[in-house]
Amino acid sequence: MDIITLSIKQKYFNEIISGTKKKEYREVAPTTCRKYLIIDSDGYCKQKKNGDIVPRKYDAIRFYTGKMQNKRPTALIEIVNTICEMLFDETGKPVTSKINNFEYIICRVVYSLGKILEK
Repeated sequence: MDIITLSIKQKYFNEIISGTKKKEYREVAPTTCRKYLIIDSDGYCKQKKNGDIVPRKYDAIRFYTGKMQNKRPTALIEIVNTICEMLFDETGKPVTSKINNFEYIICRVVYSLGKILEK
């Protein structure tokens, strides 16, 4: 089973456990793209023929809350679907950001959450 580990605020952790939060969103930046996206041998995001970016597939997310060592609440949640969304402004242009003078287009990975596998 492929598991991604993510830190989350207690409020959102509680919503996931109660079943009211069904999706988890993570912005992809140049520093996190290998964690969230499939990268080809040239270092670029893999794309489908229609141009959609291909997210890495995980079976589950292990959520951790807070910063308390050895006492942090944790849960393993099934992932039922993963997509990557590009973000656009009100004029339809891709939203961009900069890190160290490197401009990139912002996208986010959306994990659709399923059942609680472990708590």
